[in-house]
Amino acid sequence: MKNLLTLSMVFLAFSLSAGYEKGNSKAWEIKAYSSAAPAYIGDNATIIGASGKVLRNGTNGWRCEPFMPMPEGGFKSAHETAAACSDKNAVAWANAYKANKTPDLEADGWIWMLHGDLGVDNFTPYTDGQKNAGHKHFIESGAHMMLMPKDPKSLDGQSTDYTNGGPYVMFKGTPYVHLMIPLEGYYDYQLEASPHSH
Repeated sequence: MKNLLTLSMVFLAFSLSAGYEKGNSKAWEIKAYSSAAPAYIGDNATIIGASGKVLRNGTNGWRCEPFMPMPEGGFKSAHETAAACSDKNAVAWANAYKANKTPDLEADGWIWMLHGDLGVDNFTPYTDGQKNAGHKHFIESGAHMMLMPKDPKSLDGQSTDYTNGGPYVMFKGTPYVHLMIPLEGYYDYQLEASPHSH
């Protein structure tokens, strides 16, 4: 029995590492993307793989997917995926962002990103993941939520300071303005931006 258990563990470790050679397994993708939201949302959400194909149909109107393309050899962590769980208005916002079009939402949209993301310059769209490109206001985020407004002007009075720990506006003055809402662990990937370091 002990040998069988050891063999099973070796096989499991091999399977997990083998998944990185060609990309991640379907089970790994589903777990990584669905856990970008609390389980009560992620467990019943539609899951879209890095390939763009539906990996699992959901029942609650939420959609979880990676915001970064799968690297050669697969993602090494859920954080690397920049996985997001979005309601239908946030999906419309994200599709507009990807297509470089102005978002047209029926109502405000919401996105959960409990694994965080690889960062952007807070004032410059399309700087996703460019941490070492010399952007002046780059922030690599830990866990957060986002509010994608139907009316961008509704965020006019909000702060753009991403170092004070409170909600703040990203991409102010662009069609992609939205509200970032830091959650526990938000500054884990960029401690120098946290309120504790000032």
